[in-house]
Amino acid sequence: MSTTQRLPAFSHSNESWHSIDWALCNQRVKKLQVRIAKATQNGNWRQVKKLQRMLVCSFSAKALAVRRVTENRGKKTPGVDKETWNTPTLKWNAIASLMRKGYKPKPLRRIYIPKANGKKRPLGIPTMRDRAMQALYLLALDPVSETTADRNSYGFRPHRSCADAIEQCFVNLSRKSSAQWVLEGDIKGCVDFISHEWLIANVPMDKVILTKWLKAGFMESGNWNPTEAGTPQGGIISPVLANLALDGLESVLESHFGKKNTKASYKTKVNYVRYADDFIITGISKELLEQRVLPLVIAFMAERGLTLSNEKTFVTHIEEGFDFLGQNVRKYNGKMLIKPSKKNVKTFLKNIRDYLNSHKTVPAAAIIAKLNPMIRGWCNYHRWICASETFKYVDYRIWKMLWRWCRRIHSNRRKRWVKDKYFKTAGERSWVFSAPKQKGEDEHYRLLSAARVKIDKHVKIRALANCYLSDDEQYFEHLKMQRLKKSLSGSMRLWKIVERQDYKCGVCYQQFGSDDEWDMHHLIRRVDGGTDKSSNLMMLHINCHNQLHAGANKGV
Repeated sequence: MSTTQRLPAFSHSNESWHSIDWALCNQRVKKLQVRIAKATQNGNWRQVKKLQRMLVCSFSAKALAVRRVTENRGKKTPGVDKETWNTPTLKWNAIASLMRKGYKPKPLRRIYIPKANGKKRPLGIPTMRDRAMQALYLLALDPVSETTADRNSYGFRPHRSCADAIEQCFVNLSRKSSAQWVLEGDIKGCVDFISHEWLIANVPMDKVILTKWLKAGFMESGNWNPTEAGTPQGGIISPVLANLALDGLESVLESHFGKKNTKASYKTKVNYVRYADDFIITGISKELLEQRVLPLVIAFMAERGLTLSNEKTFVTHIEEGFDFLGQNVRKYNGKMLIKPSKKNVKTFLKNIRDYLNSHKTVPAAAIIAKLNPMIRGWCNYHRWICASETFKYVDYRIWKMLWRWCRRIHSNRRKRWVKDKYFKTAGERSWVFSAPKQKGEDEHYRLLSAARVKIDKHVKIRALANCYLSDDEQYFEHLKMQRLKKSLSGSMRLWKIVERQDYKCGVCYQQFGSDDEWDMHHLIRRVDGGTDKSSNLMMLHINCHNQLHAGANKGV
C-alpha cells in the first residue's frame, strides 16, 4: 500500500481499525481544538461548551483517544475488570463504546509505588474504557487549559519540560540586579487533596462526567473505598485537572506586586516558576517572601483544599543555593551555576549499585544493555546545565562499581586477567567496560560514557506560545524540528531518514516529537530482497507501522 494513499476514516466493518485515516482524524480534531482555544481566548464560554460537545461526539476524537491508551506505556496494565485492548477488533469495538449516555466509570485499582523518601505513593489505575473516556475529554479540555495557563507553568503541558522551568529560574536569578531570595514551595499531597467542589465548579468541562470520575472510588484488598477529595492518580486527565486548579497564582502575585517589567515589579522582584506541584517565588528580601508572599500563597491553596508542606517549604538565599527538579541552583561569588543536585546524583548511583548487587552472575552484555539506557536517560536530563564535571565523576564511580563486580565473580583471577577480559580500549577511550557480541568475534558491546554526552544550551519555549492557536503554528513546527534534531544527534543515519521525510510520519503525516515512539519500516521487505540501507528505511509511528503492514497483508 502506498503511504500517500488515504483510507476512509469511517467504516462499519469490525476489522476496520487499520483502515482508519489517522491524518484525517488528526486534522478534524485539530480544527475543533483551534476553535475551542480561540473561543476561550475571547471569553466565549458558551461557544467553548458547544465545541467541546461536538469534539467528544466525533468519531475522529474517539479513535484518537483509543489509539492513545493502546499505544502508551500502560497499555498492558489492566484495571479492576482485568481487560486490555490488544487486538485491532477490540480497539475498533472500543470506539463505539465511548458514549456519554449510560456511562458509569468503574473504581480505580489501587496500587502503591515507592517514593525517594522511603514512603509509598498511592496510584489508581482506571479501566481501559475509563482511560479512553478521559483521553477523549482531555482532547476537548486541553485547549482551554493551555489558553488559560499561567505563563511560567511548565509541568504536564505540551512542548514544555523541566529544562524550560530551570532555564526560567536562570532568567529570573542570574543577573547582578536579580532577586537574592527564593521561596521554595511544595504542595502537600497535591493530587490527593484537591477539593472536588472547587474542581466541579471551576473546570470548564462536562460536570456530570467529571463528577462521576471524582466520585468513582477505588478498590483495595477487595473492598470499595470512596474518594472525598483529589483527582484520580494514574488517570490521563489528572495532570491537567491539577494544573487548572493551580493556575491563577501568578495572576494573584502580579495583582499585588506588579506585572513583569513594570515599576512595581522592579521594587519587589517577585517572579514565579512552577513545575507540577513544585514551585519557586523570587523576592527582594526574606521578609517580603515570609510576611507578604507566603500568606497569599497559603490563602490561594486553601481555597482549593490544599496546604503547603512544612518540611519542603522555606526561604533560601541564592548564595546558599536550592534544589529544584533534581538540579542545584546557586550563585558562586555572584555567578549563577546550575548543576545536578547531590541528592539526585546519589540516587542515580544507588540505583546502579543496587542493580549490580542484585545481578552478580548475569553476563556482561546484559549489564551493558541495562546500564546504557539508565546512563543515557540521566545524562540527557542534565545535559542542558553545568554538568560536565559531574558526568566525569559519575563515570569514575560507575567504573569502580563495575571493577568490584568483575573482581567479585572472578576472585581467583589476577587483576590483569580481569582487565583484559572486561575493559578494552576504544579509540581514545581506555578501560571501557565491554562484552563481545558473540563468542570469538572482535565486535563488542560497550558501556556508554557519561562524560562523552555533549553539554548543550537549551532554548526555552516562549512563555505565551500556545500550540492550539494558528498564530503560533509555525513556531511550534520549528521548535519540534529543532528538538527532534537534538534527540537524534547521536545517530546521523536516523537523522538523514527523518530529514528526508520532512520530519513527518510517512502514514499519518504528523510531525514527529522528540518523545514519540516509532518503528523503522522497510520499503522493500527483507524477504523480498530489501536491505537495511537508509534509502530503504522509513520512520513511522508504531500504530502507523502496524496499519501499513495490515493493509499490505490484505492487499490494500
